[in-house]
Order: sequence, then structure tokens, then C-alpha cells
Amino acid sequence: MKYDVVVIGGGPGGYVAAIRSAQLGHKTLVIEKEKLGGVCLNWGCIPTKALLKSATLYESVLNSSKYGIEAERVSFDWSKIILRSRNTAKRLSKGIEYLMKKNKIDTISGSAVIEGANTILIDSEKKIDTKYIIIATGCAPKEFPGIEFDSKKILNYKDAMTLESAPKKLAIVGAGAIGVEFAYFFNSFGVDVTIIEALDRLLPNEDADISKELEKSFKSSKIKMKLSSRIESIKTGKTVDINLSDEKLRVDAVLIAIGVKGNLSPVLGAMDIESKDGFISTNEFMQTNYDNIYAIGDISGPPWLAHVASSEGILAAEHLSSLNPSGIDYDNIPGCTYCKPEVASIGMTEQEAIDRGFKIKVGKFPLSASGKAMAVSATEGFAKIIFDEKYGELLGFHMIGENATELISEIAVAKSLEATYDEMLKIIHPHPTISEVIPESTGVALEEPIHI
Repeated sequence: MKYDVVVIGGGPGGYVAAIRSAQLGHKTLVIEKEKLGGVCLNWGCIPTKALLKSATLYESVLNSSKYGIEAERVSFDWSKIILRSRNTAKRLSKGIEYLMKKNKIDTISGSAVIEGANTILIDSEKKIDTKYIIIATGCAPKEFPGIEFDSKKILNYKDAMTLESAPKKLAIVGAGAIGVEFAYFFNSFGVDVTIIEALDRLLPNEDADISKELEKSFKSSKIKMKLSSRIESIKTGKTVDINLSDEKLRVDAVLIAIGVKGNLSPVLGAMDIESKDGFISTNEFMQTNYDNIYAIGDISGPPWLAHVASSEGILAAEHLSSLNPSGIDYDNIPGCTYCKPEVASIGMTEQEAIDRGFKIKVGKFPLSASGKAMAVSATEGFAKIIFDEKYGELLGFHMIGENATELISEIAVAKSLEATYDEMLKIIHPHPTISEVIPESTGVALEEPIHI
């Protein structure tokens, strides 16, 4: 079996790379050992958002009286919540199958091992010859040292999405995006949630002001937070006992959300493809130390985001096709966290800008001053924008609150086009919308506030 391009892994990086390769005239094969769509579609981005929608809807019904709507005997069906999430993933996986057929891309289910620069072995029996290889095997959740996942007491994100019933008490180790999203989800359905984080704040990679606001929100929702806290031991029995340096916790289950590790084995086989810290090393065009072998998405290291994987897949396909594409600007990648309130950001935090030597202008605009936010009773949070004082360059934008994950796309466009504070201030936004926080925060940065 001979191909021009073989993609190993059918996630948001792999299947997109395959489609672009096929569009460019290459005979293309995708090898996927589980389901097309990868972790993102089957266990991550999409089904988790289905779960979170159930949580926000349930909360809305419980609080409907403030809108003049009376609802009695409100309850939920846990099994239906989980089933809706799984069915959403199944429908989308079928959609990827359709895209493969539409673009005349072959697919094979199996485990691939690269035997040579142009040779792949599938399930130790089927040999494939190819001109180019794109590795898109993604990542797996890290285990807590000395503690294995058991799908009952010690959970990873996959386990947490398919529990037969919600635990009464849940500890979540790790306060990154996965940790805080699941904290919000389980708390919404009455679970006693405790977040344990070794660093001193939630979402440690976000701007410090965003972390403080989220902590305030979680505290009001009675989510417990053990920050700057290290775990000494975890022991399982009928319950799970967690020994912290200053406290002991007893819970029904613990969700480990401490990061990911690259799926290097068995795909690399005996090949001397270079890697660092468990992830494949690449150049700006996603090439490995073999010119015809590329690595994209999570397996090539951070940022571990589906939209980055897709962009890298397109980049690799266009580069191997000699289209001379430009590399990806990793300083212009939006990140989103879908808890409530939502969090979205792009570019430098305030501290990063200062550390890099910029003299900056910073504007913060609270949603409590937004007419639309008041109208929909979503006044929690703020928008924060950061500019270089000298040239007016947009350095970063950080938002927590209603529609943050949608509004960030506008900032991504503005930043990629090198918009200045003067230009952003003069863009007319429709009223009333949450999007008005963008010119409003810009006005604050320039000391020209209108509505605050």
C-alpha cells in the first residue's frame, strides 16, 4: 500500500492535516487506533461543553425567579446528562467519517509504528509505504506519582465524564482549565468540590486579576480551594484519603488534572526522532529531524489546544506541498476556559508585559457597567486590555465573564492586524452587546472612559 501522505492520529490536528493534504492532490491515509476526532471531539472540547451546557441550564432554572419565572420541583437526571454528552460526540465522530469519504481519504483502524522514514507498520502486520508522515498522536493525562487511574476513585477527565452517578465529595488536583471546568460542572449539581493546587492561584497561566476574580466567584459558589498546597499521599479504600502538608481530606473520589504526557509509544518504534521532555521536537514548519516526517498538535508540545493542532496540521500539509507557508505566530493564540464565569485571553499578561520591559497602558472595564450584562443578569467579571504606551500596540487582552470565549476572536483579528489603541477605540460596536467592553476598556486605558 503506497501513499503520498500518511497521518497517524485522527484528532483535530490529524484529520485537518489529512483534509488539507487531500485538497492539495496527495493520496492520503489516516491511521487511528480509537475513534476519528481524537480526544478533543470524543472526550475533550466538545462533550465537555455539552456537560457544561447542562450545568448552566440547570443553574438558570434554579435561579429563574429573578427573571420572573417560577419553577417548582426542579431536578436533574444524571444519566441523561451523561448520555447527551456521549451522543453529541458520536454524531460529530460520524461527521469526521463523512469528511474523510468526501475528500477521498482512506482510513485504517489500528496502532501504527514508524519503521523507517518512509515505512509504517500497522498492528504488526500491515505495511504502508509513504512519501510523507505526519504524527498527530496527541497526549494522555498524567497520573499522580504512585497512583494509577482506576475509573472509580482515582479519575482522569475521561472517567469524570462517564460516572454512573455523581460523587458526594470530590477533590480535584490541578487548577488549570480542565480542573476548574470540572469544578464548576460538579458543583452545579450539588457535589462538594475541593480544588487542590500547588501554585498560589487558580488558572496560574492567566493574568493575576483574572485568577482573583475566578477565585471570588468560586468562593461564592462554595467551591473549596486549597491553594499553595502540596499532596503528601493519596490512599484509597471505601473513600479516598488525601494528606496535605497542613490538612487531611476525605472524599469519595479524586480527579487528577495535573497535565498531559505525549503519546510517543509505540508510534516512534526504534526511530531516532528527536524529542524533549516527552514531546517531539519540530522546526517552525512542524518538521522533525527527518525532513519528510512532521509532528503536529499536542505531541509536539504546548500550547495543548485543538485550534493550534488544526493550524499546525494545515501548516504541515502546505509545507510538504511546497506552498511556502508562514510559520504560526504563537504569541497570537487565544485560550479559553469554559467554566462560569467564562475566561478567555490572548497575548501577554500585565506582569509579562512589565517583565519584558514594556511601558504599558492598562484598561479594565467591569461587566457591572455594561447595559447588556445588566439586562441578562450577567454582571460578574471584567475585560482587561493591555497596550504598549509608546506605539499603541495591542499586547494582551484578558476577560472573565459572559461571552468571553466568543469575544476573544475579535481581539485575535485585531492583534494579528497589529491594531493600535486609537484604531480599536474608533471601531463602532453594536449596542447593547457585551462586545462594548472592548472599546470601553480601551477608553479606560487611554484615560478617556465614557461609561465608568
